[in-house]
Formats: sequence, C-alpha cells, structure tokens
Amino acid sequence: MKQLLIASTSTLHSGGYLEYLLDALKMHFKNTDEIVFIPYARPGGISHKAYTKIAHTAFAKINIKVKGLHEFKNPIEAIQKAKGIFTGGGNTFVLVNALYKFNIIEPLKDAIKNSTPYLGTSAGSNICGLTMSTTNDMPIVYPPSFKTLGFVPFNINPHYLDPDPTSKHMGETRETRIKEFHQFNTHPVVGLREGNWLEVKGESIQLKGILKARVFEYESEPYEIETGTFLNKLK
Repeated sequence: MKQLLIASTSTLHSGGYLEYLLDALKMHFKNTDEIVFIPYARPGGISHKAYTKIAHTAFAKINIKVKGLHEFKNPIEAIQKAKGIFTGGGNTFVLVNALYKFNIIEPLKDAIKNSTPYLGTSAGSNICGLTMSTTNDMPIVYPPSFKTLGFVPFNINPHYLDPDPTSKHMGETRETRIKEFHQFNTHPVVGLREGNWLEVKGESIQLKGILKARVFEYESEPYEIETGTFLNKLK
C-alpha cells in the first residue's frame, strides 16, 4: 500500500525545518527509526552533506536517524532496502536530472508501491505528480524527461501563491502559468499553499493542513477545496 506525505514546503515562517509536520511524521514513519534522505535538489546550491545535516537535525527531534543517499556506494540498493524515504526541496530540474542519471526513478516507484513510507517537500513533492512541468523552478539543467513518479493522477504546484492586489509586480501570476500549461496538457493541477500537504494511503488522497488548495482542471474554471477533501476522483 502506498504511504506518502506530499508537502508544499519544508518550512513555514513561524517555525523551523519540518517543524509544522513533525506530529504527522511521527505517525507516518512510526514503524522505522531510520530513513534515507535524497538531497539531490540542493536548494541554493547547498552540498549534499550540508543538506543531509539539516534533515538529520529535524528528524532527530522525533528520534529518527537520517542517512543521505549520496553516502551509499550503491544508491539503487539503498532505495531498495530503505525503511523510509524523504526527498527534500530545491530545484526540481536538478533533482529529476539526478534521479535519471543514477537510475533511481524505477527503484523509487517500486519501493513506494511496496509500502515504503515516503515524504516529499517542494521539489520532492513535484516528482510525485505525473510530470514536473508545473514546477516553479528555473531550468538550470536539462533532465532526460519531465515525466516523474506519477503517484497521484495529477500535477502538483507547491508553494502556490494567490495574486496580490497590492503588489506592483507586473509578471504573470501562478494561475496564469498553470493556464498556459493547460494549453498543451489536459491533466489537472493541484496548487498547494504553504502549510498544506497531501496524505496518500493506498488509493486514498486527502488534503491536509491549515489552508484550502486550488484545483485547476482542463477547460474549466479553477476552484477551491477545503482541507480534509479527498482527491481520489481527480483525473
């Protein structure tokens, strides 16, 4: 049975790294005391070692050990044997490029299908959708494919931002960008605001957190869904 937490962000303004998710993570990883961290997204160009240390510090608060995937001689075997997996945020292009480079895509799919609990934040959540095409990140590298893990039947837009009527910014809004996506693609997009996540258990997909999410469907007006809503039928 699939077990995923797909979070918009790792950090809220009011707390530290993963702090707002710790109670949920205690339950999510309740059957393991060690997880493998995938640091490939490298936010701000941070090293794999430094990024893993940040994850280690956060998970130590709930007595779970963290080992970075870069520390293993055989990353495929590490994923296959992992008791839990966390993919952190950063640049989705960099992340997906690395996953293809090290042939991690299929082992990740197999592990999660075989009930290994998974946590993704930001870029690590983007890859749970059908493609990475609704990322907010700059294309600083070119992955072999935009196709990702497909554990939910839609795309995800983490860090979803509503238009600010007081802003002097004249560029496109997030909603405009997603409408552009739907000129060439038909699958739905879920805009996850900060503080929200999707909880996947088997075929069940439920919105969790403190805010509503915004749903975009092909040739339809976007709409809001309340926290607690199930998205199983969204295709």
